[in-house]
Amino acid sequence: MPESKESRTDRAGKKARRTAKAPGPTPQWYKAIMFGLMVLGLLWIISFYLTQGLFPLPELGNWNILIGFGVAIIGFLMTLRWRD
Repeated sequence: MPESKESRTDRAGKKARRTAKAPGPTPQWYKAIMFGLMVLGLLWIISFYLTQGLFPLPELGNWNILIGFGVAIIGFLMTLRWRD
């Protein structure tokens, strides 16, 4: 037996109400990882410059700068999903 139009729209409305929850604040662990990655990237680049390429990975040479920026950028990209 076919369903009535009212019962289909009523069911769709209930489903929409169940799934349309307002997102809560960002968990503490997310914020810690986000800020940690930003600081880690900065420290990576600073340590590379201060040790004149002897640290963190001397065999990579100037690629250490790209690694440091990459880690920091991941942290900055995480800020796009941060909710307060």
